[in-house]
Amino acid sequence: MDFSFTEEQNMLRESVRKMLDRIATPAYVRAMDQEARYPYEVYDAIVEMGLISMVFPEAYGGLGGNVIDFVIIAEELGRKSYDLMGAYGTSVFNGLNLLHNGSEAQKRHYLPKLMSGEIRMSISMTEPDAGSDAGAMRTFARREGDEWVINGQKVFSTGAGAKNNIISLYAKTDNSVHYRKGISLFLVDNTLPGLRLRKLDTLGRRSLGTYEVFFDNVRIPADCIVGEPNRGWDYMLSGLQLERLMTTAAYCGAAQDVVDQALAYAKERKQFGKPIGNFQAIAHMLADMQTDVEASRLLMLHSAWLLAQGKDALKVLSMAKLFGSEAYVRAANNGMQIMGGYGYIKEFDMQRHFRDARVTTITAGTSQVQRNLIAKLMGLDPK
Repeated sequence: MDFSFTEEQNMLRESVRKMLDRIATPAYVRAMDQEARYPYEVYDAIVEMGLISMVFPEAYGGLGGNVIDFVIIAEELGRKSYDLMGAYGTSVFNGLNLLHNGSEAQKRHYLPKLMSGEIRMSISMTEPDAGSDAGAMRTFARREGDEWVINGQKVFSTGAGAKNNIISLYAKTDNSVHYRKGISLFLVDNTLPGLRLRKLDTLGRRSLGTYEVFFDNVRIPADCIVGEPNRGWDYMLSGLQLERLMTTAAYCGAAQDVVDQALAYAKERKQFGKPIGNFQAIAHMLADMQTDVEASRLLMLHSAWLLAQGKDALKVLSMAKLFGSEAYVRAANNGMQIMGGYGYIKEFDMQRHFRDARVTTITAGTSQVQRNLIAKLMGLDPK
């Protein structure tokens, strides 16, 4: 098992970091957060650099990269803002899900547009009464001739309101069977008649936008269903592994930025005649924070390596997601403590990390769901 990067991958990391330093300045990221504004400028730069094309096959206009390239990009974006990764990652993992499960015609139609920036993609799965229990969803799509007609409601749909966005929508299509055999995946333009978006005012993760999505007799062509009808549960599970990998990579980047900021402050801030970082209480906090980040990164890279090898990564990936999200929360909480009152002021970025981190143990599978899944993969039967 080799986690070293190739020369090309090191160059990729450096080029992404330089682009972000140029565009995603602290003032820019702060403005996106405070104004709850989608980071279109960064997304356009991501497209221009070919970062979306990076992980798609050359046969569809991509650059033929792999999952390691994907996590390198996601980690660098996460260092600036978890939401910047979200803008990139939601398009990529939904595009990869389409690559693995869509028809040839769908791949030829949508993937070039995704890589060129003509469209972007998001996912709508969660409902008011169906969160961790995804099988309880009620949004329903019925077939009428050459169309599907969709009715229902989704919530916590990240990035659903972005311009030129295609929603990967999971909906029931057969209520007479077990939910694992009665869910389908659809591609839905977010400007269609009958589709209404309501942006939610969230504590953190404010730039990308979190939405409620209402479907009132929304009509889509029959060929907008991905793969086979009623196979959506399988497609959902395959897509979630990529989603959890990208989020875990971003946790690593974001948590590292927390450590870097707290460390710089601890070296400069003086109390009782010396830098506060020289006090054992602060030094040990920082040492624990950095250890958490390194452990999180190793779990993430192990997961990415397994996926790149075509091996089963579910157990390690679940551990990486669990540990990475909780490590980010711990780091942000300790970063606030180290910076004291300055961490609480919106002129500094630590408070944004504190707000952004809190939801990471909930989104993309809660910590409780991850622990249950890990336990089951260990041969236990938690209730």
